[in-house]
Amino acid sequence: MRRHTLHTRHARRTAFTAALLAAAATAALTGCQSGQGDGGGSAGADASASASASKPAPAATPTEPFAGLTGAQIADRATKATTGARSLRVTGDVPDDESDGTIRIDMAMDRQGACAGTVSMDGQGKAEVIKTGGTLYMKYDERFLRAQSEGEPAADTDAAVAMLADRWTKMSATGQDAKDMTSFCDLDAMLDDTEVAGQDVTRGETTTVGGTPAIVLREKDGADRNTLYVAAEGKPYLLRFDSASEKDPGTMTFSAYDEPVTAKAPAGKIVDLDALGG
Repeated sequence: MRRHTLHTRHARRTAFTAALLAAAATAALTGCQSGQGDGGGSAGADASASASASKPAPAATPTEPFAGLTGAQIADRATKATTGARSLRVTGDVPDDESDGTIRIDMAMDRQGACAGTVSMDGQGKAEVIKTGGTLYMKYDERFLRAQSEGEPAADTDAAVAMLADRWTKMSATGQDAKDMTSFCDLDAMLDDTEVAGQDVTRGETTTVGGTPAIVLREKDGADRNTLYVAAEGKPYLLRFDSASEKDPGTMTFSAYDEPVTAKAPAGKIVDLDALGG
């Protein structure tokens, strides 16, 4: 299974730091910094939920799931079911290749491009994210802004924090500065990257993931060793993927399959980054 590719630190700073600091500098010059109100609204998904899943607990299963099927056959069914989903929620911690840090995501998304959730980098604050229609809304806490502004002039960072911390912002979802964050909302791309090799997959024990009965599959992909948890009731959705790869270790959990994604524009005053950027 190929892990969903996430962004490098350089790319993130292009989207986050450049846009935010430019907006803050423009606002300071035009006198717009004062009078900004706090934004309201909800991210729709439970964005503050912990991305790390509890260790799956052994569960007795009265009848054998997937009776008569090999590990590869189960993996094939899981791939077809998962890639056919209309929506899902993904949570997890994955490595950031360039910074050697960790990206944590908790995002619900659908095939219409709507999404709601949170993203954090190396545990240094978080950003709430909502994408609905052609607009991307984000709200950053101070720790996130300062971490992403590392290396920038202190005055620019302070201006960005004063204007943007804990306030909702918006920008066009199709703009250059939004592309890194909107990639977290691209269900088609995420599911396109969900692929079980199916060549060396063995059946394991039964267990539960988030209360759902599951069967464990162990996959060998060259030197990599992956563990997959497939729903043993209902559609055989992928529920969890553990990578023990030295290069790309991480755990991702998948839930809320085919459930509606609540992604509404936040209420209250919103900082328009496109307008501030001129």
